Amino acid sequence: MSTARGRLVSVEYRPYDPATDADGLYACKRAFERGLGENTGGATKAAVYDGKLTDDYRRRWLDWVDRCVADDPDCVTVAVDAADVVGYVFSLPERLAFIWDAAVLNELYVAPAHRGTGVADALIEAAIAVAAEQDLPLDRLVLDVDPANERARAFYDRHGFEPWGEMVSRPVP
Repeated sequence: MSTARGRLVSVEYRPYDPATDADGLYACKRAFERGLGENTGGATKAAVYDGKLTDDYRRRWLDWVDRCVADDPDCVTVAVDAADVVGYVFSLPERLAFIWDAAVLNELYVAPAHRGTGVADALIEAAIAVAAEQDLPLDRLVLDVDPANERARAFYDRHGFEPWGEMVSRPVP
């Protein structure tokens, strides 16, 4: 048990179920993407991230999640409070390990009302457990985190993550 905004909560952690969790997972995904845009790059980045969140993007992203879950049913863990998805962690399936020669933590999100309650800790432990079961070229779990996101950096530092290169990007014509 933990508290979220002054109320006692009992959060369930379980593998994502496309039949019951798709709407809640995508609501969290939208919040995750909007948070990336708003909090790590100013108005221009926020507009780019918000602009991609179309109905077509939703369909394509959920289809991709379903393909990943078909490969590894535990690759997406949801945190559920009173039937609402309040967070998730998405680790790429083992067959995609050669992308970074390691296990890849694709996304971790917790709704603001549940931050600081231990939900993120439980989700990161789920991701670490998924990685531990994978046959990896390098025994590492990697993720991309914006250096300007101090809250996320502190969270990952607390869980034993350390810098491992730096990601850069450019537009594709």
